Amino acid sequence: MLKSKTFVKKTRSGGVLKIVREHYLRDDIWCGSEVCAQCKDGAPVLQEDARIESDLCSFPHYLIPDTNVVLHQIDILEDPLIRNVIVLQTVLQEVRHRSAPVYKRIKDAIHDKDKHFYTFTNEHHRETFVEREQGESANDRNDRAIRVAAKWYTEHLSAAPNAEDLRVVLLTNDRANKEKAQQNGLLTYRCEEYVKSLIGNPELVDRLAITSDEQNEVTGSKLLFPEHLPLSRIQSGIKSGSFQQGTFRASRDNYLEATVFVHGEGDTSTEILLQGLQNMNRAVHQDVVAVEILPKEQWVAPSSVVLQDDRLNDEDTEEEEAEKKMETPVLEPSLLKPTGRVVGIIKRNWRPFCGMLNQSQIKEATRHLFTPADRRIPRIRIETRQASTLVGQRIIVAIDGWPRNSRYPNGHFVRNLGGAGDKETETEVLLLEHDVPHQPFSQAVLSFLPKMPWGITEEDLKVREDLRHLCVCSVDPPGCTDIDDALHCRDLENGNLEVGVHIADVSHFIRPGNALDQEAANRGTTVYLCGKRIDMVPELLSSNLCSLRSNVERLAFSCIWEMNHNAEIISTRFTKSIINSKASLTYAEAQMRIDDSSMNDDITKSLRGLNTLAKILKGRRIAKGALTLSSPEVRFHMDSETHDPIDLQTKELKDTNSMVEEFMLLANISVAQKIYDEFSECALLRKHPAPPPSNYEILIKAAKSKGLEIRTDSAKALADSLNESTLKDFPYFNTLLRILATRCMMQAVYFCSGMDNDFHHYGLASPIYTHFTSPIRRYSDIIVHRLLAVAISADSTYPDLMDKHKQAALCNNLNYRHKMAQYAQRASVAFHTQIFFKNRGILNEEGFILFVRKNAIMILIPKFGLEGTVFFENKDKPGPRLIFDSEGPSLNVEDTHTFHMFDKVKVTISLDASNIQHQKIRMALVEPVIPGVSVSLPEPEPETKKPKLDR
Repeated sequence: MLKSKTFVKKTRSGGVLKIVREHYLRDDIWCGSEVCAQCKDGAPVLQEDARIESDLCSFPHYLIPDTNVVLHQIDILEDPLIRNVIVLQTVLQEVRHRSAPVYKRIKDAIHDKDKHFYTFTNEHHRETFVEREQGESANDRNDRAIRVAAKWYTEHLSAAPNAEDLRVVLLTNDRANKEKAQQNGLLTYRCEEYVKSLIGNPELVDRLAITSDEQNEVTGSKLLFPEHLPLSRIQSGIKSGSFQQGTFRASRDNYLEATVFVHGEGDTSTEILLQGLQNMNRAVHQDVVAVEILPKEQWVAPSSVVLQDDRLNDEDTEEEEAEKKMETPVLEPSLLKPTGRVVGIIKRNWRPFCGMLNQSQIKEATRHLFTPADRRIPRIRIETRQASTLVGQRIIVAIDGWPRNSRYPNGHFVRNLGGAGDKETETEVLLLEHDVPHQPFSQAVLSFLPKMPWGITEEDLKVREDLRHLCVCSVDPPGCTDIDDALHCRDLENGNLEVGVHIADVSHFIRPGNALDQEAANRGTTVYLCGKRIDMVPELLSSNLCSLRSNVERLAFSCIWEMNHNAEIISTRFTKSIINSKASLTYAEAQMRIDDSSMNDDITKSLRGLNTLAKILKGRRIAKGALTLSSPEVRFHMDSETHDPIDLQTKELKDTNSMVEEFMLLANISVAQKIYDEFSECALLRKHPAPPPSNYEILIKAAKSKGLEIRTDSAKALADSLNESTLKDFPYFNTLLRILATRCMMQAVYFCSGMDNDFHHYGLASPIYTHFTSPIRRYSDIIVHRLLAVAISADSTYPDLMDKHKQAALCNNLNYRHKMAQYAQRASVAFHTQIFFKNRGILNEEGFILFVRKNAIMILIPKFGLEGTVFFENKDKPGPRLIFDSEGPSLNVEDTHTFHMFDKVKVTISLDASNIQHQKIRMALVEPVIPGVSVSLPEPEPETKKPKLDR
């Protein structure tokens, strides 16, 4: 049956376009039930015995949720207790348009065979399709379509011979929809009614999201916030320039302050300061908001006050006192920032939040405050009857809404992760908080893995260069199983050298567009935590078939140079190859071979040749202006049984580390030039922008305080002046200066060559760069492999590879995943550092002052790569007398002592576990002695840039 609709549309040029839309209807679409005999078409999904123990529904029944139930109560629908659900096409389409995360979750539930969720295409069934009536809104039409489908199912199943007791239950929280459904004879309940009637899982009630009708019932009547403007007003305001659109970013240190980043043309952005809860107006970190900029006379400077919201109630008295602390005297106009207020929310970017419950002090209370682990997220009020069992547990909570008369947003309990402090639980928390995909690979993904046993085929030998005879070896950290790269160096008959970098050919196993490729693209990178690795690709590939282990044949993508003995490249070629690595060495083992003069086997000779060339390459790179920066990195030694850290030390780098690094950099540069020459519009490249001059102010001041000059007009000038900045009696000074220089750097990012004009990599002093050498752990490298394969005619292309807009979107995800992986790694190091100090008690260590602030000093402990912030407080007085000199910078405390950057200090280090959720390393100054001083190590700050050499 065919339904068609014809209408005319005026084009931009003034013409008239006739449009005909055809909609096909069928009468053979299966209902999906086991009890139905008349329309069976394949394996049934909905069970005959669809019984869920309920006080309301003692009979077997199928559930039909409407759109709002799916959107707002997805946590309920995901529970294992909820089965035999009919998801209508109307509902699925609406959910897809309104919330991509919920759409993915409901699709996952539909694909879970144990859930028995069935998608019914009611929009194409002859008896359930409804046309929109004149004057009827789209929303009302969809509600009617849901009622019609529910009515059809009720009548259709009643005719089945085995379905005497089987009923269909419509779930809706819309009062008008419920009334109309009941008038039509449908069994209809509100979601809350139905869930509270369930006997099998009474805790499920805690997962109910608070609906808009119920928001005011859990809050007071006093209006605390201004009303949000409707979207139409916001859009016209943005168009006229009276409002700005940007991303809301809450402060980690001050709950009464936030900034909104407004993106301008190109890479430009404006930062608007918000102070006070009224001006922040219920925005949550990462929301897209509309902001009105206040008149210049109301502009303020960022506050230097640290304020944590530690209250357990809604009293306003402490709020008023906190806002008084924020008040600052009239400042230099140059220090004032554009200041504004949130007038509306354009897009909520709420996610499930990890944290802990603060149980109400009121006996038998069901409403409690939840404190998120992320200090940038406000506390959330939830309703739960299991508070006593959730205290001391890490739990997940979702926000449902934030009415004007509530100090905090309202939300609901989602699930319990486990006890706070437990290693598995804390690891799960940091993965969830940093949005690291870590669920097991699905069967759909695993189905695209090669069948075992796997081996090199005759076809592989025909299309690849056989390099199994070469003396190839790999050099990696101890315990490495995902070996991406291997190298070789040999003499040629003409007196030159052949050097090869051989990279695992992951793109051979991961073909474009399949489920395995999509999963790898979404994950973006492998995440390395302390004692745990979250793979980007399944282990069969990462640690077996793609890993270039010794004495096994592997597929590789090789970059081979002919060089003279001065490391000058004579020719470069790329080839798909087959290799057989002769040794898998650690950096220490490779270094020992190079240093041991009694060893002269082929592997050792190859390593010595590579090491000699690497030193020349590095010298030449540094002469061009490449930066040698520093970042304190630590390595944990784990107990083999408990897996607790038993020793903590900074990583020691050997010549072999640098040797591998140099050839990886050279391969990346060579490949970058090749793919850009071939595909100037769609090459995936990596750039490192030069920092703005303001970033270097602290570095220049720090060097000046020691009588030294840092030049920053170019990367070479910076590199040269860092090399010259040494003090005879202070050997660690240059390392401290390089650590400081690292903090001045911008973040390196992936980009598509057709969407950007600035290709330069500042840190490497290279005009072009990409990532080619780690396809097992980085998806960017897989794309680069595919581009290179097409460039050398080793593989065919596909549309998305040549689409610069899709490449740019992919780069955005890769940059995000890479950034979040770095933050997760730092959080893992911080957690294991806490375990280490918990087991070791109090330690005395030497450190250096890295930064001086108005009321604090930041100390670096080189032995542990640890940083702590000392806040000066006097217990007997309101506060010590502090004199801060920004030019030094230096800080004088009570005329007792003046602290300067790079001063040596002695501290005691211990674990402060007084706040179980935000445990921290606590230090106390031993030398010099300052009365009334407390010091703490803040949680890891994602904003602190700690880039490493960009291999």
